[in-house]
Amino acid sequence: MTPQTLDALPTALDYAALSKDELTERIRRRKAELDAVILGHNYQRVEIQEVSDYLGDSLGLSQEAAATDAAVIVFCGVHFMAETAKVLSPDKTVLMPDLRAGCPMADFVTGDALRRLKARHPDAAVVAYVNSTAEVKALSDICCTSSNAVRIVESIPRDQPILFVPDRNLADYVAEKTGRTNIIAWDGYCYVHDDLVLDELDRVQAAHPEARVVVHPEARRELLERADFVTSTSGMVDLAEDHDALIIGTERGLVDRLRQRFPEKTLLPLSGAAICGNMKMNTLAKLAWCLDHGAHEVTLDEGIRSGAERSLRRMLDLSGGWRAPTAEEAELEAAGVRPRGCGCA
Repeated sequence: MTPQTLDALPTALDYAALSKDELTERIRRRKAELDAVILGHNYQRVEIQEVSDYLGDSLGLSQEAAATDAAVIVFCGVHFMAETAKVLSPDKTVLMPDLRAGCPMADFVTGDALRRLKARHPDAAVVAYVNSTAEVKALSDICCTSSNAVRIVESIPRDQPILFVPDRNLADYVAEKTGRTNIIAWDGYCYVHDDLVLDELDRVQAAHPEARVVVHPEARRELLERADFVTSTSGMVDLAEDHDALIIGTERGLVDRLRQRFPEKTLLPLSGAAICGNMKMNTLAKLAWCLDHGAHEVTLDEGIRSGAERSLRRMLDLSGGWRAPTAEEAELEAAGVRPRGCGCA
């Protein structure tokens, strides 16, 4: 890739000296010159979301990009997300504003470690959460998202063991919903969701007793048990459309986005400290630098890419490809809806 760089500045620090309006205009112009689309994850800074062509979760964004005719994909998220875009769009150039924007949860499991676990459980099926590296996806039988993990696991024979990587909290949630006792969970987690605590929920509920509580399934079980809804980030967007007051247990970037979209509603973060520093590494200055310099490009070994695509396609084929959920699938997602109280009644 050889972008026009006549007016490119040397470093991202030089871009940081420009005003927001100057950066926005430069991004707009360069995006058109390169035939690029900008993907902004739900957890990105608001200013990144404002210049993005598509907003959403990681897999949904990769699907959006694959469906476009754009030659260049700029993924404002973390590394495994950009990898997923490359997996599904091998003929397109995929760029990241900052290669250091990684995912600690994805890094919990490596390809070599998963190979050793598979060798100890040769009869097990491997289910990889999409929050994993391309190499881990390539070594897995099928992928899942936070919203379809229950359905994916239920598609596997009940007597077959399952290695679920890398999120122990999502594995625990799936085990509870399916009643399976043969799920072997990798001991990984998302620090943003795993650090959410009941004390914080108590404080915000006391101040806003009218608000319903929605929590991401990456959180620990004691929080999920206090939630009215357990759902993915995309599901949280849908809930915000239908409810006037929500306490939202996920990364602050999504709450900021929803507050902009629904300023008349009471949308509260469960924790003001629920911030993914890796996601926030992407800035307007780095995005402008990335577009001007055609960097940083994400590349994959073809064997890993094709293996990861196989696992992703199996997941998508299970529901007839990527599309809006059917009523039946929406009902499955609603399995995460929990009543208030102890559940004794």
